Amino acid sequence: MDTLKTAVNSDPDSTDEHPSKSQRKRDMDALQDLGAQLVTLSADRLKKIILPDRLRDAVNDARRFTSHGARRRQLQYIGKLMRDIDPAPIQAALDEINGTSAVATARFHALERLRQRVLEDAGTIGELRDRHPGLDVQHLLQLRRNALKEQEQGKPPRAFRELFQILRMLEEGSAVADRATTSGGTDDHDA
Repeated sequence: MDTLKTAVNSDPDSTDEHPSKSQRKRDMDALQDLGAQLVTLSADRLKKIILPDRLRDAVNDARRFTSHGARRRQLQYIGKLMRDIDPAPIQAALDEINGTSAVATARFHALERLRQRVLEDAGTIGELRDRHPGLDVQHLLQLRRNALKEQEQGKPPRAFRELFQILRMLEEGSAVADRATTSGGTDDHDA
């Protein structure tokens, strides 16, 4: 037994192959923390993240538990389930939801530019109508007029903000539709 320990310890490459117990513990805690973030998400936001069915069920179960001990055990179970999957896409989705990713920042700036184009040129609303059939053009035109009037009179930007919200919903709706068509219309919840 001692010769086996010395043989493993004398091999310089053996430390690279096997992380230390402390490192494994830190990795498990990080996965558990990622799972805890999933538990705190609203149901709508959680639906936007592609998760295996078992993990989604475990997250939904953790939401139901009110007992501290039961919730803690469920979070440990979620961490265990997450060992078998790649956490990078989940972390990226959480970063985007929290607005901390570069993609989310770029999307926000693109929406601000689109809103500015709508305010500068009413013809942009026609382009939006072509991309999004069923768009309430009259409502957008009214918001545009109100936002311009607010800017002119120095009033609070209520219509300005509402216009941004509508543009964001349109773009998120088209992004969801694009993901559904590229994935063949099915969700990847298999694990």
